[in-house]
Amino acid sequence: MLRYFLFVVAVIVQASGIALVVKSMLGTSPISSLPYVISLASPFTLGQMTFSINMLLVLGQYLLLRRAFDHIQFLQIPVTLIFSWFIDFFMEAWSWVIPTNYLLQLLPLLIGTTLIAFGVAVQGIANVLMLPGEGIVYAVSRHFHIEFGKVKTANDVSLVSLAAVISLVYLGGIEGIREGTLISALITGTIARHFLKHLSKVDENGNLVFYPHFREKNKDVQDCPEQKISLENE
Repeated sequence: MLRYFLFVVAVIVQASGIALVVKSMLGTSPISSLPYVISLASPFTLGQMTFSINMLLVLGQYLLLRRAFDHIQFLQIPVTLIFSWFIDFFMEAWSWVIPTNYLLQLLPLLIGTTLIAFGVAVQGIANVLMLPGEGIVYAVSRHFHIEFGKVKTANDVSLVSLAAVISLVYLGGIEGIREGTLISALITGTIARHFLKHLSKVDENGNLVFYPHFREKNKDVQDCPEQKISLENE
């Protein structure tokens, strides 16, 4: 039960981080770039577009894996609904964040990225299921027998590139993709690993368990195979 509670909390925290990064006006995280740009070019909200695109990713997972698709992963649908709703909730909640200079833009960017990393780390500790963004990467990696990290990188580049094209065509310029997009991509994994180090430990069965600590030395979480996917969600 604790794992499910942790997972839901992590999803909500990650949603708050995504919204805060958007409010920095320095760009979005790679995984959010496409829904954000489409939301700017349409009457739909960021949360609504996040849900729509993620449903396509769930369908993609099912088509690729077929019988190998674990039915528990269908829970990605209600979880994504919660995730998307909270993105819109926090877009409104963070509406007072209006940076007036570059330094003040960096602050919500870094705080938001830290919240995203916290969400990624705690989702990994919970080890309940994957959000569609990483689920499709896992499905492609497994189906085509390509290293997960390479698929993740290709996926991020594809999302950002497609977002840039749509932005140029429908908005007349590049929107939502700036240096903050690169910064978020580069540091999220590092921050997530820091949280994993201090919020978990490896039990006698080789699984990560929730165990907040700040002084004890922890076994390298990267040795735990269940964590590889979550650490890549940047």
